[in-house]
Amino acid sequence: MENAKFSFVILHFSLTTMTETALPNPAPAKPAPARPARTLREWLTTNPVVLKELRGRMRGARAFVVLTMYLLVMIGFITLLYSIYLSSTSSVYSVPDRQLVGKFVFAGVVGIETLLVCFITPAFTVGAISGERERQTFDLLRTTLLPARSLVMGKLISALSYVFLLLLAALPLQSLAFLLGGVSVEEVLVASLLLMATAVMFGTAGVFFSSLMRRTLGATVLTYAFVLLLTLGLPIILFPVVAFAGPLFGYGNAPIELQISLMYLLGLLISTNPVATMVATEAILVSNQTLFYFTAPIYNNLTGNSVNMPLISPWIPFTVFAFGVAIVFLLMSIVNVSRRENA
Repeated sequence: MENAKFSFVILHFSLTTMTETALPNPAPAKPAPARPARTLREWLTTNPVVLKELRGRMRGARAFVVLTMYLLVMIGFITLLYSIYLSSTSSVYSVPDRQLVGKFVFAGVVGIETLLVCFITPAFTVGAISGERERQTFDLLRTTLLPARSLVMGKLISALSYVFLLLLAALPLQSLAFLLGGVSVEEVLVASLLLMATAVMFGTAGVFFSSLMRRTLGATVLTYAFVLLLTLGLPIILFPVVAFAGPLFGYGNAPIELQISLMYLLGLLISTNPVATMVATEAILVSNQTLFYFTAPIYNNLTGNSVNMPLISPWIPFTVFAFGVAIVFLLMSIVNVSRRENA
């Protein structure tokens, strides 16, 4: 009996050995290629910095309190503007009067959003990199495999996402102007595009100065100096230009070439300021009924010559300018962070 059991064990071991020898070793499995992100959620969560920042920002009650207070302030301001306008006019309102009310309300909403974008957006990004140094966590980020590009993009996207949420939440308030009339869909779309372009430009400016400075205070000073230069510095520069060019355009005594040069210079200065761009775009829409291309007649009373000067609406060059500045700031921020990591 014992011999039979021993023979069975030997036979089983021999068959197992022959089977393993005859079969080739399987090739190691290759890792599956990474599937590109197909949805916005997947694209956002592929960057760990974006995921961490968005979770930290939206997990508490602070983000929702800020959003609620922002909408309440907007509603109160719109109610105040509407009441002031109605109290300053007659009690009987015709269709043109209601259209003026609609434009007045729409201008108030866009004006508040412009202030938000210009002065609140940098506050979300100005401590993106310098804050990590002050909290002594920047060295930990350098030891990871996270590249500088992902770090900078993650900080910027997480901050701009919340700003875009505030702008999106205010769209129903802008749509109130449709009930009164005087505002078209194109005006709402152009205003939203200008606000987003301004937010991207000032947001990347905050990230750049945050990567340049070691302290958040210094980055804040430089960022808001840049913001004030574009928003308030333009009127200081524009005043002598208008004071000099006004009589020339009014009387038409200057050569046509000089008038054209001054006109393009004035348009260039306007296209670098978000507030001036919105005002000029609305004025051109009202006077020329166009949002893209128009012509302006230029006269010379001394020679009797006149030409039609081709111009484009200021929102187009401003959008190109804003995104161009944002790209430059973004690339310089990545270079600064990479330099710090290699130091």
